Amino acid sequence: MKILLVTLACLCVQVSFGKKYKVKTPGEFSKAAAIVQPGDEIVIANGSYQGWAAAVNSNGTVSKPIIIRAESTGKAVFTGEVHQAVLEVTGSYIQVRGLKFEGCQLFKEKSANVVLIEMKAAKYCRVTDCVFTRNTVNAQFMPIVAVSGQGEHNRVDHCTFSGNFNNQEVQVRVGPNEVSLHTLIDHNTFMDKDSVTWKGNNGGECVQIGQDPILLGNRYSYTTVRDNRFIRCNGEPEVISNKASGNKYINNYFEDCHGELVMRGGHECLIDSNSFEGGTGGIRVNGTTHTVTNNTFKGLPIAIRLMYGMAKGRADTGFYIAASDCIIKNNQISHCITGILVGGSKNADWTGKFDTRRYPSRTIQDIAPFNNEIAGNIIADTQTPVLQ
Repeated sequence: MKILLVTLACLCVQVSFGKKYKVKTPGEFSKAAAIVQPGDEIVIANGSYQGWAAAVNSNGTVSKPIIIRAESTGKAVFTGEVHQAVLEVTGSYIQVRGLKFEGCQLFKEKSANVVLIEMKAAKYCRVTDCVFTRNTVNAQFMPIVAVSGQGEHNRVDHCTFSGNFNNQEVQVRVGPNEVSLHTLIDHNTFMDKDSVTWKGNNGGECVQIGQDPILLGNRYSYTTVRDNRFIRCNGEPEVISNKASGNKYINNYFEDCHGELVMRGGHECLIDSNSFEGGTGGIRVNGTTHTVTNNTFKGLPIAIRLMYGMAKGRADTGFYIAASDCIIKNNQISHCITGILVGGSKNADWTGKFDTRRYPSRTIQDIAPFNNEIAGNIIADTQTPVLQ
């Protein structure tokens, strides 16, 4: 009986472990990707790689994901010019682990999505424990990690983004026909990002959810951005840019950032338990029915800004939507110049600054914030607690 039990245990162990495919070239990777099964691993050998472009379209399972990993964490290093996605992940239950992207120069191509990693129409896939440092792009609004297509429940976590320049680090794409749902961006560190050189000082967000707040801001992506650290992120005025609806921003930490957590568009987002220390701003709000609660702010010019718009509500089209029906509660503000500003960008004139044929909007920001509930906030050692 004991021999039988031991034999069965050995068989179980053998079945539970998948195969490992060690690769050194895109060709070897593609061959492995074509045959991997749930529980298998593709191991990228330690070394430096240039000109790499590979894709995987396979399906693991919740208990047996397909693993793509560095032989040793941080020792499989991708660098040099990039003219198409270094790694494109479709399929489901695929995990990318321990890769490093250092000094890559991404060049925009007409017919290719040029990113370092893209989860494209993927489901339950993950990019974890990867490093992205000193990477650059040659065109505005290019991300280095993208979540796109009609996917769901993908995750970017425990990665480090440092010293990247002129790019967006993580982008969740929201299109007219496709949106990736329930993306989780958590426990990452974003740091030491210099200001972009692009016109309008635009296109250098660390995290961007949605790209067209005017026409597509009503689309719900249900993205969660939580437990991340943003240190000296100065790429542009929006460290995080929300341009879709139904998203959550929870327990993120911002230190000495030249930018804000911005509800640029969209509605019904939760901004809860985030911390801001130093820098140029805290939270900026346009749109409707956002909940801003339990956040802490210290040493800022303005902690929370509720903005004017060109339109109001969810039905009207406006380049900016006035902040309305939002809840601003139980926030702690100290050592700021202004605690809560009700009425940012009053009567700002945008004439000639956007295409009114594409965006049929008035150009004057003259609709004041309205019907917002501001209560239970603790404001101390601040010159002007609430400015209206």
